Amino acid sequence: MKTNDQRETEFEEGSGNVYADLGLEDADELFARAQLGFHVYRILKDKGLKQREIAKLLGIAQPDVSHLMNGHFSRFTTDKLLDFFKRLDQKISIQISQHKRGEPYQEIGLVP
Repeated sequence: MKTNDQRETEFEEGSGNVYADLGLEDADELFARAQLGFHVYRILKDKGLKQREIAKLLGIAQPDVSHLMNGHFSRFTTDKLLDFFKRLDQKISIQISQHKRGEPYQEIGLVP
């Protein structure tokens, strides 16, 4: 039995792309950059480098390293993020396939 203070919690299931859920026009691009940036971040964290070492390795200014490591991935273009993978000696593969209803248009993953 519910009292007056207890209410049914309403929720809506997300699409998997928070930018699309917020109705942003360039949601797919923002989501792709977030995924790429996160993978760059993970690789750098695993290397245990200091920010000045990361700046030299990636060819960016130290304040930009701070943005990257704090998750501000929208400050970097997709091309710049892809360049970071090259500088980190990572191979990038792009697969193109038919889109199926209900699945995301872009998927980015890191292969061990």
